[in-house]
Amino acid sequence: QVQLAESGGGLVQPGGSLRLSCAASGFTLDSYAIGWFRQAPGKEREAVSCISGSAGSTRYVDSVKGRFTLSRVNAKNTVYLQMNSLKPEDTAVYYCATGYRTSDWCSLDAARYGGSWGQGTQVTVSS
Repeated sequence: QVQLAESGGGLVQPGGSLRLSCAASGFTLDSYAIGWFRQAPGKEREAVSCISGSAGSTRYVDSVKGRFTLSRVNAKNTVYLQMNSLKPEDTAVYYCATGYRTSDWCSLDAARYGGSWGQGTQVTVSS
Protein backbone atom coordinates (compact mmCIF):
# COMPACT_ATOMS: atom_id res chain seq x y z
CA GLN A 1 0.00 0.00 0.00
CA VAL A 2 1.39 3.36 -1.07
CA GLN A 3 1.57 5.76 1.85
CA LEU A 4 3.22 9.07 2.65
CA ALA A 5 3.65 10.48 6.13
CA GLU A 6 4.73 14.04 6.91
CA SER A 7 6.35 15.12 10.14
CA GLY A 8 8.41 17.95 11.53
CA GLY A 9 5.90 20.75 11.72
CA GLY A 10 5.54 23.03 14.70
CA LEU A 11 5.58 26.57 16.01
CA VAL A 12 8.56 28.74 15.10
CA GLN A 13 9.35 32.43 15.33
CA PRO A 14 9.76 34.53 12.20
CA GLY A 15 13.23 34.03 10.81
CA GLY A 16 13.45 30.55 12.25
CA SER A 17 13.83 27.16 10.55
CA LEU A 18 12.03 23.86 10.37
CA ARG A 19 12.70 20.65 8.50
CA LEU A 20 9.72 18.69 7.29
CA SER A 21 9.98 15.01 6.44
CA CYS A 22 7.93 12.96 4.00
CA ALA A 23 8.46 9.26 4.58
CA ALA A 24 7.24 6.85 1.94
CA SER A 25 6.13 3.25 2.27
CA GLY A 26 4.89 0.80 -0.33
CA PHE A 27 6.99 2.26 -3.15
CA THR A 28 10.49 3.57 -3.85
CA LEU A 29 10.72 7.35 -3.78
CA ASP A 30 13.59 7.67 -6.23
CA SER A 31 11.40 6.57 -9.15
CA TYR A 32 8.62 9.07 -8.53
CA ALA A 33 8.13 12.78 -8.30
CA ILE A 34 7.25 14.12 -4.87
CA GLY A 35 5.48 17.42 -4.48
CA TRP A 36 5.00 19.62 -1.46
CA PHE A 37 1.88 21.73 -1.13
CA ARG A 38 0.44 23.91 1.58
CA GLN A 39 -2.91 25.27 2.56
CA ALA A 40 -3.49 28.17 4.91
CA PRO A 41 -6.84 28.77 6.62
CA GLY A 42 -9.31 30.32 4.23
CA LYS A 43 -6.95 30.02 1.29
CA GLU A 44 -6.60 27.65 -1.61
CA ARG A 45 -3.96 24.97 -1.64
CA GLU A 46 -0.76 26.10 -3.31
CA ALA A 47 2.35 24.39 -4.56
CA VAL A 48 5.61 24.83 -2.70
CA SER A 49 8.21 22.60 -4.29
CA CYS A 50 8.80 19.31 -6.05
CA ILE A 51 11.59 16.84 -6.64
CA SER A 52 11.93 14.44 -9.55
CA GLY A 53 12.81 10.78 -9.43
CA SER A 54 16.33 9.50 -9.98
CA ALA A 55 17.96 12.79 -11.03
CA GLY A 56 16.58 14.65 -8.01
CA SER A 57 15.79 17.80 -9.97
CA THR A 58 13.91 20.35 -7.92
CA ARG A 59 11.54 23.25 -8.51
CA TYR A 60 10.27 25.93 -6.18
CA VAL A 61 7.58 28.55 -6.26
CA ASP A 62 8.93 32.08 -6.27
CA SER A 63 7.76 32.85 -2.75
CA VAL A 64 10.07 30.20 -1.23
CA LYS A 65 13.07 30.31 -3.58
CA GLY A 66 16.29 30.87 -1.69
CA ARG A 67 14.65 29.94 1.62
CA PHE A 68 13.41 26.37 1.14
CA THR A 69 15.47 23.38 0.00
CA LEU A 70 14.08 20.01 -1.02
CA SER A 71 16.22 16.89 -0.85
CA ARG A 72 15.90 13.11 -0.76
CA VAL A 73 17.69 10.38 1.17
CA ASN A 74 17.14 7.18 -0.77
CA ALA A 75 18.37 4.93 2.02
CA LYS A 76 15.59 6.28 4.23
CA ASN A 77 13.03 6.52 1.41
CA THR A 78 12.35 10.01 2.72
CA VAL A 79 12.17 13.51 1.26
CA TYR A 80 13.09 16.52 3.36
CA LEU A 81 11.90 20.10 3.03
CA GLN A 82 14.32 22.40 4.81
CA MET A 83 12.62 25.72 5.50
CA ASN A 84 14.75 28.68 6.54
CA SER A 85 13.98 32.35 7.13
CA LEU A 86 10.39 31.48 7.81
CA LYS A 87 7.75 34.18 7.55
CA PRO A 88 4.26 34.43 9.04
CA GLU A 89 2.85 33.95 5.56
CA ASP A 90 4.42 30.47 5.49
CA THR A 91 1.92 29.39 8.13
CA ALA A 92 -0.13 26.52 6.70
CA VAL A 93 -0.69 22.80 6.74
CA TYR A 94 1.99 21.23 4.56
CA TYR A 95 1.35 18.10 2.53
CA CYS A 96 3.56 15.86 0.43
CA ALA A 97 2.14 13.91 -2.47
CA THR A 98 3.12 11.58 -5.28
CA GLY A 99 1.49 10.22 -8.39
CA TYR A 100 3.76 9.75 -11.37
CA ARG A 101 7.08 8.27 -12.38
CA THR A 102 9.75 10.63 -13.56
CA SER A 103 13.50 10.75 -13.72
CA ASP A 104 14.54 14.36 -14.28
CA TRP A 105 11.52 16.64 -14.08
CA CYS A 106 8.65 17.38 -11.77
CA SER A 107 5.47 19.43 -11.86
CA LEU A 108 4.06 21.99 -9.44
CA ASP A 109 0.55 21.20 -10.65
CA ALA A 110 -1.38 19.45 -7.88
CA ALA A 111 -3.56 17.74 -10.48
CA ARG A 112 -0.62 15.51 -11.41
CA TYR A 113 -0.38 14.14 -7.88
CA GLY A 114 -3.25 11.72 -7.84
CA GLY A 115 -1.37 8.83 -6.31
CA SER A 116 -1.11 9.41 -2.62
CA TRP A 117 -1.18 12.35 -0.21
CA GLY A 118 0.02 12.47 3.34
CA GLN A 119 -2.09 13.61 6.27
CA GLY A 120 -0.33 16.96 6.54
CA THR A 121 1.76 18.68 9.19
CA GLN A 122 1.01 22.09 10.68
CA VAL A 123 3.59 24.85 10.40
CA THR A 124 2.93 28.01 12.38
CA VAL A 125 5.24 31.01 12.12
CA SER A 126 4.47 33.52 14.82
CA SER A 127 6.14 35.61 17.47
